[in-house]
Amino acid sequence: MPGEKTVAADGTGAADRLADRRTGESRDGGTRGGADGGISGGAAAGRPVRLSADALARGELTVRGQVREASNAVLYCTITYEGATGPCVYKPVAGERPLWDFPDGTLAQREVAAYELSRATGWDLIPTTVLRDGPYGQGMVQEWIEAAPEDAGLLALVERDEPGPGWKPVGFAEVGEGRTALLVHADDERLRRLAVLDAVINNGDRKGGHLLPAADGRLYAIDHGVTFNADDKLRTLLWGWAGEPLTEEARTVLERLATALAEGAPLATRLAALITGAELAALRARVADLLRTGVHPRPGGDWPPIPWPPV
Repeated sequence: MPGEKTVAADGTGAADRLADRRTGESRDGGTRGGADGGISGGAAAGRPVRLSADALARGELTVRGQVREASNAVLYCTITYEGATGPCVYKPVAGERPLWDFPDGTLAQREVAAYELSRATGWDLIPTTVLRDGPYGQGMVQEWIEAAPEDAGLLALVERDEPGPGWKPVGFAEVGEGRTALLVHADDERLRRLAVLDAVINNGDRKGGHLLPAADGRLYAIDHGVTFNADDKLRTLLWGWAGEPLTEEARTVLERLATALAEGAPLATRLAALITGAELAALRARVADLLRTGVHPRPGGDWPPIPWPPV
């Protein structure tokens, strides 16, 4: 089973917390929901205004509150541009906590780089994200995505040894009082695409709270500050396809990425301004390796394969 290492999940509410993608702390300090002051402005007929990259980069940014329980400064804001107002997240570089394995003050840039990669795949799994100045200096500004409250759930803990139909196993989790439960994720093509994207960007922190199923059926993923490290850092809850062949769609996307990442190509040029030369070289190597092996990666032995806490 991919996640052989047992992870802990506190108490009887673990399954409920795993099923809630709208809250939870992230290593790089991002959440959705729980902003002081609540969600205001930018909603019409119950649907938030969608913000373009131009609006995010050029609009008037107003801080409305702070997202609580985040490792780094995460501010809930609104953007007003050309008469329209919509919600967004602003993570100023000045509010980033130093990490031993990432250069200081680079998490916002990595978030933008992850968005650029997502956009290049054509899957558009990451909300529109830009780097710009704000009230507290330069930072990442990202379109706010409200998770659909009625979604069926993408992660679960089940008290049996094998997943049911439509689910993939990750590993066993301690749920208190000496009991364990099997952590599973949905066998969902949206998650499978995200697993490929995470392998490409070397995501060191893919948690359940980072998955935002939208009302229109699309899946968005957030919190990509700890990505693109030159060393293998992949930590994720999406190990269910580990060792399985990549889909034909994924192979086509990876071939397109390999071309887009060639020296001098527009995507490579944009990324070179956001991550280091060594990290860009490692990115190219990961794409080439996925194409060579033709399978989803397996957990490595030198880095914990499952993030903690998993939500």
